[in-house]
Amino acid sequence: MHPLRSHQGYLAALGHRLSGVLLALFLPFHFLLLGSALKGADELDRYLRFADNPLVKIAEWVLVILLCIHLLLGFRVLRLELTHWPHRSERLRSWILPGVIASALVGLLFLVRAFS
Repeated sequence: MHPLRSHQGYLAALGHRLSGVLLALFLPFHFLLLGSALKGADELDRYLRFADNPLVKIAEWVLVILLCIHLLLGFRVLRLELTHWPHRSERLRSWILPGVIASALVGLLFLVRAFS
């Protein structure tokens, strides 16, 4: 692997882009299901029964983690693009691990609440 491709900043940018693509693929289906609940109480009950499926809860958990990763690593990208100071990439490298940890904690909280 090329040395620059194993750099933390490259991996963070790749994580931000991949989470964005996966969100773009997943969210239309999620909104389609949520929109079906607007058709009435029967459709809402059917959606709620479907949402109670463990596989659906895991998919929603993945969605929450992707949203968190995209948001927190997106803050890093914005800071990188909108500020001008020397060695900014070295300082912003310290944002990567807390962003990933915060995403994991939010995902864990969602998972605990979803299965309780």
